[in-house]
Amino acid sequence: MAENTTSTSTSPPPIEVRDLTMAYGERVIVRDMNFVVPAGEIFIVMGGSGCGKSTLLRHLIGLMAPAKGRVFRDGVDFWALSSAEQDRMKRRSGILFQGGALWSAMTLAENIALPLREFTRYREKEIREICELKLSLVGLAGFGDYYPAAISGGMRKRASLARAMALDPEVLFFDEPSAGLDPVSARRLDELILALRESLGATIVVITHDLASIFAIGGMAIFLDGANKTIAARGRPRELLDQGSNPALIDFLTRGERHTRLPALRADGSSTV
Repeated sequence: MAENTTSTSTSPPPIEVRDLTMAYGERVIVRDMNFVVPAGEIFIVMGGSGCGKSTLLRHLIGLMAPAKGRVFRDGVDFWALSSAEQDRMKRRSGILFQGGALWSAMTLAENIALPLREFTRYREKEIREICELKLSLVGLAGFGDYYPAAISGGMRKRASLARAMALDPEVLFFDEPSAGLDPVSARRLDELILALRESLGATIVVITHDLASIFAIGGMAIFLDGANKTIAARGRPRELLDQGSNPALIDFLTRGERHTRLPALRADGSSTV
């Protein structure tokens, strides 16, 4: 059943997906998706490997056209726009790619400055000040002259986030932000995402299968079921775990542990099974 996507706000939602089917040629990935990303929300797209999370991200950021259906940005049908209008719409978003995607031959400040030089008319002094501000927002004040290879993986993720915020986007997209990070660095990145949502008021879409992040930062969420090629559940992660009935969803949210029951042991140490 399609979701009722009527907004209660006078403003259209930042993102609305209607009857979206994603496909590579004849191979359907997910079909008939309907959902709304509310303003100011940390919206989670979750599911196992190969379920279509990254493909959905490409549709949302304007890199892949739907096989069927529409993607609305601020009430505007993105794929009905001209190429020039699409480009202007894309600049209202920031993207943290899974690998960070920093230019290795550029310093952190130069990476952040690149979109500013490309798409704004700021003077160099203003660009330097903006770069310093963005780095300070992600806890990297004073690291502008460092190259990506000289800092840790967690710091590279934060530097990539600083670049994603360079143009003051209305929507931030995160593609598997905790990938490649140790648990402590991943937790710090989660805390940074929460802090930025509070301070900037941005809408944030996170593509992830990391359960710790899902429960730590998730607001509304959708669960993509790759086997059935559909959205199998929607709601807040903790509520989905407590109240959900979809077996694939519960397996995902419990790492399959609901089926893992160690046999009881007798007093002599032998198994009861």
